[in-house]
Amino acid sequence: MADEEKTGVFFGLAAYLVWGFFPLYFKQVATVPATEVLGHRILWSALFLLGLVFLRRQQPELQRLLRQPRLLLQLTATTILIAINWLVFIYAVSAGHVLQSSLGYFIGPLVSALLGVTFLKERLNLLQSCSLLLATAGVIYLTLQQGELPWIALSLAFSFALYGLLRKQAGVGPILGLSIETLLLSPFALFFLYVLHFKGELCFGGGTILDLWLPLCGVVTALPLIWFNAAAKRLRLVTMGFLQYITPSMQFLSAVFLFNEPFDQGRLLGFCLVWSGLLLYSVNALRQASNRHGSTSIKIVPNLPAE
Repeated sequence: MADEEKTGVFFGLAAYLVWGFFPLYFKQVATVPATEVLGHRILWSALFLLGLVFLRRQQPELQRLLRQPRLLLQLTATTILIAINWLVFIYAVSAGHVLQSSLGYFIGPLVSALLGVTFLKERLNLLQSCSLLLATAGVIYLTLQQGELPWIALSLAFSFALYGLLRKQAGVGPILGLSIETLLLSPFALFFLYVLHFKGELCFGGGTILDLWLPLCGVVTALPLIWFNAAAKRLRLVTMGFLQYITPSMQFLSAVFLFNEPFDQGRLLGFCLVWSGLLLYSVNALRQASNRHGSTSIKIVPNLPAE
């Protein structure tokens, strides 16, 4: 393995491992309402990302992007989607539904493939079609077995798949793109936190350990994003595609073995259907990677977790 590829693997592992540990971090702020945590995550992320923009001397590029109305309209849509994704994930952790969040990020790549077919007119081959059918069967089975739709998993999967689709079309880098998104959200977050402070309901600033945990939202949001970007520049898409399964696998293990969330035979069967779909999807990705002149159907594309 070349040095450049080794560096890429290191950055990729670092990014996906941090994302995998996200439930442990957000458990530390589980006593704070999810909406307030979201507000802090937006504000501290915006400050941290703006600091990075200045350190990288990207202010002129940021200003240029902010003067493009069409781009701002596109990023407004991605801003709404990323806010939904963050809020649902924070709620899932605080409410004890980490198992559902892991399911959401397992099926995320397959939902992205489905959106590619729907909106980009991409083609699915037989293995990819079977993988989507298996994942769909898994979700349907879990719905019937639990008596309710796994809305957390579906919300996370679809909000981020749509986010990825729109961000791809916008053509903006991850740091500058997320900087603009958090800037667009910051006035609303600041106003919401001010209202909480005015009503005496703000958890931040009470002289507790939360005053340390909440500002860290910005760091834990931006750092793995930077590492992911560094890995993506050095590694093949297939390699990144397989690394992405680290995050939902860690969330799954945390839910079952650390948080003791219920995981009976019914849930196991549903997850096995989803995992079988992912296995077929991954086998197809390997075939495509070994044959550069193969079909033009969808290749495995790394998900950028939005936690």
